[in-house]
Amino acid sequence: MAFRLLLTLFSLHFLFSSFASCYTVNEVKDWCSQTPKSSTMNPREKAAWSDCLELYEQTIQKLNKTVDPNTKCSQTDAQTWLSTALTNLETCKAGFYELGVSDNVLPLMSNNITKLLSNTLSLNKVPYQEPSYKNGFPTWVRPGDRKLLQTSSPASKANVVVAKDGSGKYTTVNAAISAAPKSSSGRYVIYVKAGVYDEQVEIKSNNIMLVGDGIGKTVITGSKSVGGGTTTFRSATVAVVGDGFIAQDMTFRNTAGAANHQAVALRSGSDLSVFYRCSFEGYQDTLYVHSERQFYRECDIYGTVDFIFCNAAVVFQNCNLYARNPPNKVNTITAQGRTDPNQNTGISIHNFRVTAASDLKPVQSSVKTYLGRPWQQYSQTVFMKTYLDSLINPAGWLEWSGNFALSTLYYGEYMNTGPGSSTANRVKWSGYHVISSATEASKFTVGNFIAGNSWLPSTSVPFTSTL
Repeated sequence: MAFRLLLTLFSLHFLFSSFASCYTVNEVKDWCSQTPKSSTMNPREKAAWSDCLELYEQTIQKLNKTVDPNTKCSQTDAQTWLSTALTNLETCKAGFYELGVSDNVLPLMSNNITKLLSNTLSLNKVPYQEPSYKNGFPTWVRPGDRKLLQTSSPASKANVVVAKDGSGKYTTVNAAISAAPKSSSGRYVIYVKAGVYDEQVEIKSNNIMLVGDGIGKTVITGSKSVGGGTTTFRSATVAVVGDGFIAQDMTFRNTAGAANHQAVALRSGSDLSVFYRCSFEGYQDTLYVHSERQFYRECDIYGTVDFIFCNAAVVFQNCNLYARNPPNKVNTITAQGRTDPNQNTGISIHNFRVTAASDLKPVQSSVKTYLGRPWQQYSQTVFMKTYLDSLINPAGWLEWSGNFALSTLYYGEYMNTGPGSSTANRVKWSGYHVISSATEASKFTVGNFIAGNSWLPSTSVPFTSTL
């Protein structure tokens, strides 16, 4: 183990020096402003470039954090942050493709950083380990956060209040976010009173908590979409990249509608983030679980196509999932985006209820609803102890494109119930598994998959660590 760690550290230092020597953030910005196409870029080209600049900066930050001797970085931490760095590069490329400007690719796309990241992930790979627990929570949740979430009135602990009627310090969520500390080791709580806040919010500071008055009462809404000219990445009504984010009793909504294709209600790239009693409402690509370690408990999720997607290590527990009526008569619940077999990422759905939303119920027999499809080559998703209603197609899972990823993905089902849970007529792909072993299924629990025992207790969000 010590020899492997030394190899990993050496590889990380080599990776970072290689990455940083290719381009600095300022050099990339200068290069972009000087490119002959800069004066003639259309809005879609500018949107794709903007995403890549932000993702490039975030990748440098993650590599810095991984090699920083002052950071207490475990091998699991390193694997998570390296997985995020690789996901950032893939997200950059995706923006160009989806907006139809794939001939313009950032310089970093033409170097060997992706291969270096992949090699380092392989060197650092460690088996799943059962973490420690405290009072039924993963120990990564700090005691103060745990106490805050367990209180009957977390809003009473707020640092500031947002209210549309002027009864708080701020009338918009963005104003409160802008005034929050840029760097703080303590929890900063923003109480958002009941109301509909029509604004696009980006949270970059660490340890922010948004607490509302309940699902459907405190709503942040927007309508950005790929159909409207933004990238999927930039369409999010609320985007979170600051680590340690918590949301409780909130609704995040995107009203662009199914006709505008990808339209995100919430995007999270926040490491060790928690969403408790929240609702995510949209159609295609509702919930963008972009990267890092995330936990969702007692939430509602509405959508049509790929409405939980991307490449975080994410666990959902005790949530409700509502499939809506799609224009093309096909729903796919998940589209997981693992591009490297050594990324410690995937979607784990535990003790869910999957049913039809009110607009789907009358036409349910004419719509095919699937548990997921493989967006990327090593897509990894499991449904465990989940109630699957009759809307689920007997095949269970849908191809992305022909035979792509069918032997390299990992899709699993374990002890699900309900009229849509029978595995008798499921797909016959080599990557699909009917899990019969509790040992195999336990790999995807909170305790093992996101090391939840080490960080969830401090948030006070209830969770089930094991099966």
